[in-house]
Amino acid sequence: MTRKQRIMLIRIVVAAVLTAILALLPDITALPLGSVAKGLLYYLAVYLIIGWDILRKAFKGILNRRVFDENFLMMVATAGAFGLALYEKSGDYLEAIAVMLFYQVGEFFQSYAVGKSRRSISSLMDIRPDYANIETSSGNLQKVDPDEVETGSVIVVLPGEKVPIDGIVAEGVSSLNTSALTGESLPREVAPGDEVVSGSINMTGVLKIRTTKEFGESTVSKILELVEDSASHKSRSEDFITRFARIYTPAVCFAALALALLPPLVRLMIPGMEPMWNVWIYRALTFLVISCPCALVISIPLSFFAGIGAASRVGVLVKGANILETLSKVRTVVLDKTGTLTLGVFEVTAMHDINDLDTTDEEQKRRIVELAALAECASTHPISKSLLRAYEQEVDHSRVSDIKELSGLGITARIDGLEVAVGNEKLMQSLGLDFCHCQSAGTIVHVACDGRYAGHIVLGDLIKPNAAKSIAALHDAGVDQTVMLTGDAESVALEVAAALGVDKVYAELLPAGKVEKVEELMAAQGKNEKLAFVGDGINDAPVLSRADLGIAMGGVGSDAAIEAADVVLMDDDPLKIARAIGISRKTLRIVHQNIVMALGIKAACLVLGAFGIANMWLAIFADVGVMILAVLNAIRAMRVKKG
Repeated sequence: MTRKQRIMLIRIVVAAVLTAILALLPDITALPLGSVAKGLLYYLAVYLIIGWDILRKAFKGILNRRVFDENFLMMVATAGAFGLALYEKSGDYLEAIAVMLFYQVGEFFQSYAVGKSRRSISSLMDIRPDYANIETSSGNLQKVDPDEVETGSVIVVLPGEKVPIDGIVAEGVSSLNTSALTGESLPREVAPGDEVVSGSINMTGVLKIRTTKEFGESTVSKILELVEDSASHKSRSEDFITRFARIYTPAVCFAALALALLPPLVRLMIPGMEPMWNVWIYRALTFLVISCPCALVISIPLSFFAGIGAASRVGVLVKGANILETLSKVRTVVLDKTGTLTLGVFEVTAMHDINDLDTTDEEQKRRIVELAALAECASTHPISKSLLRAYEQEVDHSRVSDIKELSGLGITARIDGLEVAVGNEKLMQSLGLDFCHCQSAGTIVHVACDGRYAGHIVLGDLIKPNAAKSIAALHDAGVDQTVMLTGDAESVALEVAAALGVDKVYAELLPAGKVEKVEELMAAQGKNEKLAFVGDGINDAPVLSRADLGIAMGGVGSDAAIEAADVVLMDDDPLKIARAIGISRKTLRIVHQNIVMALGIKAACLVLGAFGIANMWLAIFADVGVMILAVLNAIRAMRVKKG
């Protein structure tokens, strides 16, 4: 509980005790100053203890020309209740104090609920490091501000400390806790040469890390910036409530004014009828208290904030309430194959040369792999990395020049003075070369040297352990169809799709072809249906931008993923796509429940108040009670099922 909340709680308790004393006193005139308007000063003192901040906000709103808000409504209603008690000379000022007291109780619950949701997110995303350790020339460790550490510096991370900046392990072996980033409880083992991302917690050994980024560009900064900015992106529901409150509040104020003036004036015009000003003013004040739109104005943004917090708990970062609302409407999920449904870790399963596809000698095999690896040495594509692993030697970059990457085709390069082309069948066709069609299942990499076809390499991509479960979970979550897009051969794509249960497959696509397919699928959707594309956030940036919703896999350490996508999965587990959709739909259900509940109860109580059936106590329930119910319902969005 914050200091401000503790002070508010003390004020509520003090005001409640004093109100109870005033209510139980048999004769308030027995107190000092009791003869002054039957103790009005005592009631005003209690009223100011509990309501001075509301009055201050109301006057500030009037000065800033933002008159019609809940503070103004409460000020008018409670001041009017005091005025009526004075007019009737009843000395019953408790009703005015009770309205303000219960309103503040509701505000306290709302503040506590918002604080709880913020603390929950803060604790889960408490990954901002306070310092970085730099080793001095004397061998001692000096704590410095992470912003002061330059790229390429070596920092020391002791057991129990957070990794402050992204980098590569230079010395040491340890386990890292990445749960705040990925939602994954299992530790990650790291050794020299492994990449580490900021925000992870070092659990066991001492690590020396060579930084690869400045603090402002590191993963921890990107994530915190993303979470902080998410609140500024409003959903359509929030925009509707904001516009609704802007029109609704002045409308009910004028309606209350009409209720206070018109019936008495009409009665004055009828001979023999009393205007009954006090009755109609009381009804108008009751009408004002009932009409306060707090439940909607507070609970709707809180629901979305809680939903974003729930998603962050399972390692899913959502870039705002508008994205969460769009996610709830997803009916088609399009997935890239490599790195999304498969591990993106290719293994060489076969090598065939042009001379004899069945009995290749080892020398020729090594030559094909060598040419492919040298040509691909500058690429970061998973296939390139797999070829380099198969080469098993240090690459001599002096042997390679004139590297050209041809999008969707492959790579050409000059190696030892020879023109080498490495890529798919389309690349061989574009070069006018005859090549062998391989019947083996897998990704086929063809190699040509000096205008002659040399042979091909067969690579197999491993399917992710949770991929099949992910597709089933998407269907269970209400997704109508799953689609896989890939640049791989159709035989490979069909084999993977059949193993996973994907509904549709489009293979052998260039990046532009993927965009076209996504546009076709979007055009075939219903009006309120949305399409989500799931990719790695690097090679699929055009498709991520074009889809209704872009979801980046493997967000940890990927700047492009965090920048390009609407939703970032902080690890590469596709099972979390269905979890994110489930959280978004639960959040929207709660939002709709709150809208229906608040408007329904308000409407009924407004009618009862206008006809004099509802008194100020029912008005308090309609305002504060509904607000508390809506807020408690909203924080249900924070609950996340395990697993």
